[in-house]
Amino acid sequence: MNVEQRTAWLATAEREDACLAPYAMRSHDSLGRKHPEESHPYRGCFQRDRDRIVHCSAYRRLSGKTQVFTGMGDYHRTRLTHTLEVASIARTMGRVLGLNEDLVEAMAMLHDIGHPPFGHAGEDTLDECLAEHGGFSHNQFALTLVEELESRYPDNPGLNLSAEVLEGQRFRSAKPEHSAAPGEQGRRPLLEAQIVEAADSITYDAHDTDDAVKLGMVTLDELAEIPLVARSLEIVRQRHGDLPPSMLRKTLVRHLIDEQVGCVLQASLAKLAEHDFRHADEARAVGNLIGVSSELAAQKKELEDFLYQRVYRHPSIIDVRKLAQSRLKKLFTAYRDQPRMMPRTFRERTEQVGVERCVVECIAGMTDRFFDMKYEELFGSVA
Repeated sequence: MNVEQRTAWLATAEREDACLAPYAMRSHDSLGRKHPEESHPYRGCFQRDRDRIVHCSAYRRLSGKTQVFTGMGDYHRTRLTHTLEVASIARTMGRVLGLNEDLVEAMAMLHDIGHPPFGHAGEDTLDECLAEHGGFSHNQFALTLVEELESRYPDNPGLNLSAEVLEGQRFRSAKPEHSAAPGEQGRRPLLEAQIVEAADSITYDAHDTDDAVKLGMVTLDELAEIPLVARSLEIVRQRHGDLPPSMLRKTLVRHLIDEQVGCVLQASLAKLAEHDFRHADEARAVGNLIGVSSELAAQKKELEDFLYQRVYRHPSIIDVRKLAQSRLKKLFTAYRDQPRMMPRTFRERTEQVGVERCVVECIAGMTDRFFDMKYEELFGSVA
């Protein structure tokens, strides 16, 4: 480490020591990167991770990937806007708790980067296509993207992210075999990773409620059957009186977010106060310290059950889902039978991971619109 690098390292370390709680993850405690690099003159390692994710191709494609409401206009959220909302909420909570905001934001920006086109319908279909080949998980595919498929640097594949950001993503995987890398067995998520999980839950509860009402799938009166929503509506009306429907919806959603964020912070600060953590690893060893109270968790489940039954299973959603799944299977079969139709990058990976997985990786990286274009090239109208 030369003088310039040493100075940059000290500047980051001094800033973090001044701003972060003892239980926060610090850049100078990072386990580093798979491919060693020199320190940056004015950015810490987690800030660089965040920037690398934002500038990669897979992140940009999130703007063209459906969150829930496929083909229903341009108001509702995409994977990109969802990701930005998660990052905003997670960063806010991380700041209050004294956690490393750069690490929080990097993990948030990465968390959904592996989602395929057409939301969960796309993921379910691709998982089915790989049922005999290990299945498909968007969380694991995110790691494949940033460790193998992204090509932005001349000396190594992937984005060469720090061990902590990659570890946080591995913890998101639903498949046990993907939950730990060598040396990570038995470890639990850093508090920064726990914050992102909490922010993700808060975000999709609120914005799916917002989008569903905006699109006319449910009414506020129907949502008022849920205690969490009913209480928020009562508070909003007490504060603001009778609001026009559009403003009432927006104000309700904002209150739902504020209430859940406040509850997470209150519950988490209480748990953290019970300990005298001096290092991030001491805090992670205890387990889950970040989250809502048991009472609010039960109320959130009621809202999520309502959204599942009345929104995610809405006839218009089901119809679009079935159409998307049928087309995904058809394109998968075509590419599997004629791999030469795929880009060279994926054709060259067939010997490494197999034809079926290469096809799924190729499709998973597509936006909704690009998928439709490729489908139409082969089969005609997407209608």
